Amino acid sequence: MRKIRVIDNRLGGNIKAREPEVYAGDFASPEQIIPPEGVTNEAGEPIPWEACITLNNNWGYAAWDKNWKSPKTVVRALVECVSKGGNLLLNVGPTARGEIPPECLCILAQVGEWMHRNGDSIYGCGNAGLPKPEWGRFTRRGDRLYAHVLDRGIGPINLRGMHNRIACARLLADDSEMRIDRPWNTIEYPDDAFITFPTAELPDEWDTVVELVVRE
Repeated sequence: MRKIRVIDNRLGGNIKAREPEVYAGDFASPEQIIPPEGVTNEAGEPIPWEACITLNNNWGYAAWDKNWKSPKTVVRALVECVSKGGNLLLNVGPTARGEIPPECLCILAQVGEWMHRNGDSIYGCGNAGLPKPEWGRFTRRGDRLYAHVLDRGIGPINLRGMHNRIACARLLADDSEMRIDRPWNTIEYPDDAFITFPTAELPDEWDTVVELVVRE
């Protein structure tokens, strides 16, 4: 059986070079930060990357460190990484007995529940090749475009340049059909499509995901 090794860029060299050294690694690994636009090489081409993030402020177990990231923060960090073509490596520091702190278990369980409902917008997805919308982020897999609505804002959710490009839409968490229409107040935006939510509040305050089937 052939063994495949995947190595990060911590051995040295310049992984962003047009022709990186053989020891420069297979992917970039920014630590405790998510790159603003993902990671590209000197030619402006995207390269594989993974953000290394701790669940609190320490890599190892630190009994005094209670500065835990909330499940909402973790979910949004994950979505941000995927929307920029990257992965999220989330560190959990076990105790000296090899036990995961209960605070971590609680946070991860809640993130897992969100993933159970919305995982299709994460697994196998990547950069959608679209500008970041004001209301949130996009991820994409094939003809499935996922609108991660983080901010309800005022009025319908604007999908720039998507008029007549959306075959259907559903709320990913429960499969309910979503309306893609043109309300009366959108007449000045003929090239755009719009999602209309029936309530003033989003169904999921962490990240409401709408799956869009896109016509090419």
